[in-house]
Amino acid sequence: MNAWISFTFVACLFAASAETASNLVCYYDSSSYTREGLGKLLNTELEVGAQFCTHLVYGYAGIRGENLQAYSLNENLDIYKHQFSEVTSLKRKYPHLQVLLSVGGDHDIDVDHPNKYIELLEGEKVRQIGFIRSAYDLVKTYGFDGLDLAYQFPKNKPRKVHGDLGTAWKSIKKLFTGDFVVDPQAALHKEQFTAFVRDVKDSLRADGFLLSLTVLPNVNSTWYFDIPALNGLVDFVNLAAFDFLTPARNPDEADYSAPIYHPDASKDRLVHLNADFQVDYWLKQGFPSTKLNLGVATYGNAWKLTRDSGLDGVPVVPATKGAAPEGFQSQKPGLLSYAEICGKLSNPNNQYLKGNDSPLRRIADPTKKFGGIAYRPEDGQITEGLWVSYDDPDAASNKASYVRVKNLGGVALFDLSYDDFRGQCTADKYPILRAIKYRL
Repeated sequence: MNAWISFTFVACLFAASAETASNLVCYYDSSSYTREGLGKLLNTELEVGAQFCTHLVYGYAGIRGENLQAYSLNENLDIYKHQFSEVTSLKRKYPHLQVLLSVGGDHDIDVDHPNKYIELLEGEKVRQIGFIRSAYDLVKTYGFDGLDLAYQFPKNKPRKVHGDLGTAWKSIKKLFTGDFVVDPQAALHKEQFTAFVRDVKDSLRADGFLLSLTVLPNVNSTWYFDIPALNGLVDFVNLAAFDFLTPARNPDEADYSAPIYHPDASKDRLVHLNADFQVDYWLKQGFPSTKLNLGVATYGNAWKLTRDSGLDGVPVVPATKGAAPEGFQSQKPGLLSYAEICGKLSNPNNQYLKGNDSPLRRIADPTKKFGGIAYRPEDGQITEGLWVSYDDPDAASNKASYVRVKNLGGVALFDLSYDDFRGQCTADKYPILRAIKYRL
């Protein structure tokens, strides 16, 4: 009897753990391998993070403009230096890990063919077959477990800063021009994309390869995704619910980049610029919650402050001046990795420094809804103003808790190379990744 009770308890415990098991989808931007200095992510450090992940999404492949076939965006690294094979070989050491190859991801910039992702949808079937076969060959040849479509659709137009007169004119203008239309053929492209995804899935099915979809930031899901139809075609969806506001898109004012919920509506904020709105839309369209992964960023968006931006740092911050200077690790204006942000917060090494080396002030988020803020006001000619919206390990953990409450499939982390993979802040490597893993 006791043995039967013990067996039943263990069986129930196993079943419960299986039901609560969550995806931790980790994006790996291979361009981090070619960065200089502390931002360079080598395979030894990548492996430390990959062991915590259920899926590793290798970025990025692209589409050739002249023939619309899939190809590596860095063939010297991916193919000739065997990085494709090096990364997929991690599965031998971590059998639980599945590695997918991602196409697009806002990394496939082609000035000669800026609309090639739409052209692929509008093109003849034979051109789509060329892409599908070439993508399949990359997956099959280099040992990937599937394909991720981080499809580069046109973005929503950013919110503009208006005075009272401008706001009134904007309301009148919308009566005639519609609400920020960027793609008059969006309904057609939605149908074409569904058919395209169906053909991609058919090419992968015989080998049991996975197909995932990444919804990139500021892509309107209502325009491009037939959600009920996609349910039967993709294994899961990664919803990049961040970068709602960025210095590039919103240079004149700073606000939360990736809140879970809608902040104070009295400040003329748009209701859809938060994770909860995006998640609820997909769920209300009938998409299974367990196939939806919430995207979390390991970096912050950084604005340059001016004298007119104020001293308290509370968003919405006015009169900003676009992107802050690039960091030594991230090497991209307006973007700071978590390690860079952490190093700028007050610590024993910088607490007495002045000017541009002085520490940032941190504004806590007791509501656990909006994420972290850190800033330094402008101070004449001595100190450049800086304002950053970001998710630290606590904020990432809060989002993982949200995932559990919503019964979502898990978290998609963008990406490993912007986490503190060297352990510079606390000596713990990958603190954001670990916080999410612990909470899930």
